[in-house]
Amino acid sequence: MQSKDRLILGVEKAAAHDGFILDAPQRELLERLATLGADLDRSPLRRSSPRSLYIHGDAGRGKSWLADAFYAELPLPRKTRLHFHGFFDEIHRSIHDHRNERDAVERAIDDVTQNSRLLFFDELHVHDSGDARLLTRLLDHVFQRGLTVLATSNYAPDDLLPNPIWHHIFEPGIALIKTHMDVWNLAGPVDYRSINEEHNHGFAAGTWTVAPASSDALKQQALTVVKGRAFTVTSVDDGELVATFDQLCATATSTVEYLDWARSFSRWAITDIPSFGAVDAEAQQRFINVIDVLVDADIPVRFSSTVDLFGFLADASIRPDAFRMASRLQLLDTTFRSSH
Repeated sequence: MQSKDRLILGVEKAAAHDGFILDAPQRELLERLATLGADLDRSPLRRSSPRSLYIHGDAGRGKSWLADAFYAELPLPRKTRLHFHGFFDEIHRSIHDHRNERDAVERAIDDVTQNSRLLFFDELHVHDSGDARLLTRLLDHVFQRGLTVLATSNYAPDDLLPNPIWHHIFEPGIALIKTHMDVWNLAGPVDYRSINEEHNHGFAAGTWTVAPASSDALKQQALTVVKGRAFTVTSVDDGELVATFDQLCATATSTVEYLDWARSFSRWAITDIPSFGAVDAEAQQRFINVIDVLVDADIPVRFSSTVDLFGFLADASIRPDAFRMASRLQLLDTTFRSSH
């Protein structure tokens, strides 16, 4: 059996195992991914690397699932998967390690890409000008070295860093994407997350419960997490982190710190969650970042809110990337009841 056919069969078996059948647009994308995999299999015999691929489309269309399944089936030893937040965490740590060396950023990029032939960049989105500059340097670096890049995103390339004040900063990065990558729109009306009825493991095993404001906020302890900085949470017990929405999102907390917590605690509970529109923009963005981190780490979470999930998401459209958060939260088992 040819390598392309093996990849297609492997991904189709993974879909059947997860309880769904690929629709026509997904099958077309799978054909393109399998062609990429076959080209990578043959590329050591060629002078040039296979052309890179940028996949975008609405949340829940299966972009990440397909790319993850392809990546898992691809028998390529030199491959690296990076999630957006994890990438910036790793590269900032590596830049710090190389801070006294020439070309510290390029050395850090080499550390992160690990001499790979395929770099899979999942959930690419850009809202920060500093991230935009760093991502542009990464793209320029890896394309000059002949790496093949596979990226998924909810955004078409021209829509990255959408703030009109800062958009021009990422225009060189957008040009690199368009020059070196085939841009593929996974179209279709179905959000497969919203119809998935399996709630059996990881983040999808979490719950969203309606409950009055708890008294947990009165039972606080200091938790030292990153570089000696103490954070106040409700409790830490047997690998579970319990914190209120305000403890997680109301004060300046970076995604690097959320990543560190996700590495340290295998279960989370977030309590006293208000409606999304009732908090300021900074807290909204931090909560979106928390959800990104928890989904990528596949951590089960018990969410407790004064409003049901639909009420919480009613104002979600006011924030960039909130559509991705909304789609992910719909994976949860929602229990609309009061708890005392």
